[in-house]
This record gives sequence, C-alpha cells and structure tokens, in this order.
Amino acid sequence: MPGRLDGKVALITGGARGQGEAAARMFVSEGAKVAIADILDDEGKAVAESLGDAAHYLHLDVTNETQWAEAVAETERIFGSLSVLMNNAGILAFGKIETSALEDYQRVIDVNQTGVFLGMRAAIPALKKAGGGSIINISSVEGMRGASGLAAYSASKFAVRGLTKVAAVELGQFGIRVNSVHPGAIDTPMVRSQGLEGVDMDKLFPGVPLKRAGRPDDVAHLSVFLASDESSFCSGSEFVIDGGVMTHIGWYSAPLDLG
Repeated sequence: MPGRLDGKVALITGGARGQGEAAARMFVSEGAKVAIADILDDEGKAVAESLGDAAHYLHLDVTNETQWAEAVAETERIFGSLSVLMNNAGILAFGKIETSALEDYQRVIDVNQTGVFLGMRAAIPALKKAGGGSIINISSVEGMRGASGLAAYSASKFAVRGLTKVAAVELGQFGIRVNSVHPGAIDTPMVRSQGLEGVDMDKLFPGVPLKRAGRPDDVAHLSVFLASDESSFCSGSEFVIDGGVMTHIGWYSAPLDLG
C-alpha cells in the first residue's frame, strides 16, 4: 500500500524528541525520507538510527545561518532533493514584560522566530529546484492570543504566524505552500522541563474541552497532512490543534509561577 508521503524528502528541526521526533517517525512510516536536525546530537542520532536508511541526523543550531545552508545542502546530498521543511525547533521560557531581561527575551526570539526565518530562506532554493513543496512552521495557540508570563514566547509565535503568511504570498507562484500549526498544551519534554516532571498532564489542564493534554503524535498527524499532496490547496493558513482551548477563556489551571 503506497504511503501518503512517498517520494517526499523532509528536513525537520527539533527532531530529536517531542513533536519533531513524532513527526520524523510518522513521516518515515508514510514513505518519506527525513533529515532529523537538532543540537541534541546523541538523542537525534539514536532516532535516526532507529529509522534506518530512511533517516539521517545532522547537527543544526537554527540561529546559525551557516549551519542552515549546510543542513539543506547535506539533505540534498544524502536524499537527492528537499520537498518539505518543518520548522519545529523552539524553546519555552516564562517571564513577564516588566521583569524580563533583554538577553532572556532575545534568546527566545532568536530560536523561535529568527530560526524560522533563516530556515525558510535557506530552504527556498532547494524547494524551487524540487518543483515546489511544503513548509510547516510550528507556532502555538500563544501566537493567537496573549498569556501572562509568556512575553517572549508569545511574541515569537505571533511572528511565526506573520512570517508564514508573507512566505505563502511570496512562494505560492513556485508551488511552495506555507502553513502554520498552532498546538495547545502538548505533553512534550520542552513543556515538562518547566517543572512538570512526573505531573499528570491530563489533569493539569482541566479546562481543555477534550479533557486531556495533546500528544506529539496529534501534531505529527496534522503535519503529515500538510506535508502531503492532500493539502495541495492549503497555504497561508493557521491550523489549530489544541483540544478546543481556543474556544473559551479559562482553560489553563496549573501550580506554576509564570514569572
């Protein structure tokens, strides 16, 4: 039975764990070749090795434009082309505007916002060469509203939303589709690193209409759709995957100091 991503070659940032790892595994299961990019070398190599010849690990700091050029070139060299870019790498940091240090704010912007810009810019020539493709930019529900204590994170994710729309306008003529994905509370190592190790994530968000936290596979399923030809008329759009939290106020309840 043919896979939904047969013939596709994807570069996924933040692919060593969480949403990126889930997407890499699902992409390969659907027939794609995948370059897994991260700064977590041991974890990334282990994921790639577990997927066999269909995957390749490469080190990539998404804030470094030289490394971006090298990552795209290496993907093309290993797999022959590049047709899907998934800008998934990101960091989460809490801090209110009044008390946030500039360097802390800028660090989040550099990874979450500038990293997406550099990734798209580096990948465009390869995507044009391939005759078109799909760019999937991972934003957040915090890129669609304000949340106390998430000054830098929310600003960066709003920017990803805007960059996505500009890129969709500029690149549509080349058959390159660009969409943003807006996850809500997803149970990932990035989220758990905020003092949530060992916490029952389903109970942490009682206001979520579906009564559970999201899983990395939830986002991966949506990403497969956006990478595939099934979404051939989708571009410049925002795909919310949040269990319904954007439908109302008061979904969040957690014993956290948000800055």
